[in-house]
Amino acid sequence: QVQLVESGGGSVQAGGSLRLSCAASGRAFSSYDMGWFRQAPGKERESVATITWSGGNTYYADSVKGRFTISRDNAKNTVYLQMNSLKPEDTAVYYCAAKPKGIFSRYNSWGQGTQVTVSS
Repeated sequence: QVQLVESGGGSVQAGGSLRLSCAASGRAFSSYDMGWFRQAPGKERESVATITWSGGNTYYADSVKGRFTISRDNAKNTVYLQMNSLKPEDTAVYYCAAKPKGIFSRYNSWGQGTQVTVSS
């Protein structure tokens, strides 16, 4: 497993931008697929964006397509989530997660979360 620490959350007005970072330590970062998830009060945790170990493939939830971009820098052991055109409904705690590369593995390392609040 890897240890994950998120940063970059905060409060922003609708239409604004934030960039979340997730720094990983431990076993080889480049052997992990990475994802960003979020959980709003009273709602279940949902997948926001994922990226494969090489960065070659990404996935986005329909609700964030065209506004959010996930990327990674394996040399820096860091994954990013650039969030533009933020909406109040994006307000949530955002979590970074890691899973061993491959389609059959599951996310088994999680960060502590970072709060994102978008005001109208």
